[in-house]
Amino acid sequence: MNDVLMLERNADEGAISFARGFVKSDAFMVLFREGMGLVEQTAAYLDGDGRKDSAALPREVALSYATESMRLTTRLMQIASWLLVQRAVAEGEMTSEQARAENDKVRIPEPMLPPAQPDAVLLPQGLRDLMDHSFRLQGRIRHLEGQMSGKVAATEQANPVQDQLASLKARLGLAL
Repeated sequence: MNDVLMLERNADEGAISFARGFVKSDAFMVLFREGMGLVEQTAAYLDGDGRKDSAALPREVALSYATESMRLTTRLMQIASWLLVQRAVAEGEMTSEQARAENDKVRIPEPMLPPAQPDAVLLPQGLRDLMDHSFRLQGRIRHLEGQMSGKVAATEQANPVQDQLASLKARLGLAL
């Protein structure tokens, strides 16, 4: 029994150690800037070209556009919340334990399925590009969150080629 507790404690300390190191790294700052930049880019698109694009859509596609833009902004707000909590840890404004409790409130959910292929191709390219970027960013953050919580080994690497193939297969409706 004591061995089990020691293993759990060591796993927690490893996750905390990884988390502390990662949030203070240049890699995290690149991820932070990318995520916040995507939030700004999306807001600019939805308030500018996106309004024009959506106004020109047939009614059925406009409904799909509204649904997907809401899903996109929800996903980006979850990503931004996660990034801001991690930055607070890096800057000493929050402990790792506080961040973990906060992340339990703002957990990055399982990726939402992209819209069905026939619907997706009718959406404006600008929205589709933003959606694709947000799905990729969400996947990377979920992987990091797994590493930081100790649920995924820190040495396990994501395979970007496999991720892209899976994404492409899902969009085309092919079996995985």
